[in-house]
Amino acid sequence: MELRRSRGALVLALVCVLGGVVLLALPRDGALLRTIIAVGAIALGAVALVSALRPFRFGIGAEGLTIRRPGLRRVIRWAEVDALVLDEPPRRDGRPEPPRLLLVPAPGVPMEPVTARHPLDGRPAVELLVLDQVREQPEQVAAALTRHAGERFVDLPALRRAAFADPELPAGLRGYQMDRVDQIIRRGQNALVSGDPRTRQAARGEIERACAAGLPVAQRGYGRPQTDTVLDALVTALADHQTTDRETAT
Repeated sequence: MELRRSRGALVLALVCVLGGVVLLALPRDGALLRTIIAVGAIALGAVALVSALRPFRFGIGAEGLTIRRPGLRRVIRWAEVDALVLDEPPRRDGRPEPPRLLLVPAPGVPMEPVTARHPLDGRPAVELLVLDQVREQPEQVAAALTRHAGERFVDLPALRRAAFADPELPAGLRGYQMDRVDQIIRRGQNALVSGDPRTRQAARGEIERACAAGLPVAQRGYGRPQTDTVLDALVTALADHQTTDRETAT
């Protein structure tokens, strides 16, 4: 499967350049600020245009990954891969961040640049791709990686949703700080996915302490009653899994 580069960055770059040119072409009497804005837009568009036109290739096949992008140009055989993780960074101000694909090299395999960590166990990882850079949907990329990478590939967003569904929390005035709530929910989801009873117990304790101390309030945040309900359900899910672990051990 060959991934195709998204056209969004190219279109945005062209819009910036053309917009700047149009501003420069307008009458310039007393228009210093407009000239500065126009030159800035052209410069920004030119930088984005150069980036959008750089060589790009991302292939997923039976032998491994074929990658050609700034900072990484090589064929990565499956034997060089310890883990491939599709991950979604925590939301920012209530808005979802684009998924990214992380690679943990097999022991003894040098690979640069190591700029990330495995979301569950913290192993050093290489960020291969941010999925808003390509036209294919995350589900299509995940299907191709499942087919070719096998057990090396983990679709972490899918596992998180299966363990504890992402809540749709309403936003309003004087609600709980969004980033803090999303961070807590992600902590609990990761603990559920980890399969480690001690990790789940630690996450449960962290959530209970945060709620007891009082979550920070923002000018615009998540609705408090709805968030309290979700966090109570998350604590219950973590406790239920611990009970199951004890029964299994017995």
